Amino acid sequence: MAREEGMAVISALLIAAVVAVIAAGMIERQGGLTRQLENRQLALQGQWALEGGLQLSRQVLLEQRLHDPLVRGGQPWARPILGLPSGSVQFDGRLEDEQGKFNLRNLVVDGQLDSEALATFQRLCGLIGVDTRLAMAIADQVLDSYPRRPAESVGKVPPGFDSGRLTSPTVAAQPLPAKRPMLRNLDGLAALKGMDGQTLRRLQRFVTVLPALTWVNGNTASAEVLAAQVPGLSLQQAAALVAERDAGRWFINRGDFVNRLRMPQLATANVRVGINSDWFRLHGQARLGARALPMQALLRQREGQLADVIWTRVGA
Repeated sequence: MAREEGMAVISALLIAAVVAVIAAGMIERQGGLTRQLENRQLALQGQWALEGGLQLSRQVLLEQRLHDPLVRGGQPWARPILGLPSGSVQFDGRLEDEQGKFNLRNLVVDGQLDSEALATFQRLCGLIGVDTRLAMAIADQVLDSYPRRPAESVGKVPPGFDSGRLTSPTVAAQPLPAKRPMLRNLDGLAALKGMDGQTLRRLQRFVTVLPALTWVNGNTASAEVLAAQVPGLSLQQAAALVAERDAGRWFINRGDFVNRLRMPQLATANVRVGINSDWFRLHGQARLGARALPMQALLRQREGQLADVIWTRVGA
């Protein structure tokens, strides 16, 4: 009797264990199906939420430009952007002034490295702790991503004769094709020797890639960018200038910026700093509970119209 009772107990325990395993498998499958449905819901409704947030951002930039052409911190564009919910999906984002950073596009002018822009970039890299060799590797990659003008043609005016033959005098002046794809953002630098995730994130705070030559906006640039942009301006002086600016003494025009540098020996023409911005980056995400669908977009603000969407990247 005792043996039979013991076997019965063991059988009951085995049955309970099997039932528990089966139940756990069913719960896991149910959880997987639930996650799939949530992902599908986020993908469908998230796209609408991201599109709504993008259009809202364009409207914010237009209203800002119509109200005040000066671009500075504390304005509506610099505040968090919350879109209307799309179903149960919520959009939240923020705009970043890309002209508060050094633009890598400035390194290349007329198919050649621009010496002043290169010196500015090297100063900036020194200030933020990026190795000099890596700075030159970045400059070389940027140069390789644009058609290059042959060095022997720089400064020469090509003759009017061009027969279309290889022996034409203007053949030597023809630009050489780009060796690399054009950079759209700094992620394209990740494969460079000496580049790691920490360095890339540091660069992203101070450096951008825009499809046009730009000046730095003195009303949004960091002390590091201003110190690099203005020859002879120390980081300490730039930090004091930024503190004064952010306390409410915004630069009202370019002359105001130059005067407040208190550097009479500096030629105004050498100061590539303005007080306005046309280029902004939208960092946004569509959220469903703890899940998020991120997005980035580059926007260009034009006078009297909604900002142009240059590119968008979802899931980055």
